[in-house]
Amino acid sequence: MFKKIIHVLWTYSLQDYWRAIWSRTTIDEKAKSTLVEIVKRYKLTADELYDVGRAIKEVGNQLGHVPKAVAGKTKKRSPKKKAVKK
Repeated sequence: MFKKIIHVLWTYSLQDYWRAIWSRTTIDEKAKSTLVEIVKRYKLTADELYDVGRAIKEVGNQLGHVPKAVAGKTKKRSPKKKAVKK
């Protein structure tokens, strides 16, 4: 009989409060996990933007080579070594 009374009390009153308390903590846990995800994505995005900036800078440095390539000028090379006759 005591077991049935405890079961009725738990089922109709305490269980609701227990679920309400735990549902609040899962919201906090979800907020924390979302914050962790946002920070991780921010760091990855910042790294990627840094790489893009470096690539754009490298392209700017290479722009000086385009007119020479279009003109068809060859690279300056060291003279060929003459074969030694024996």
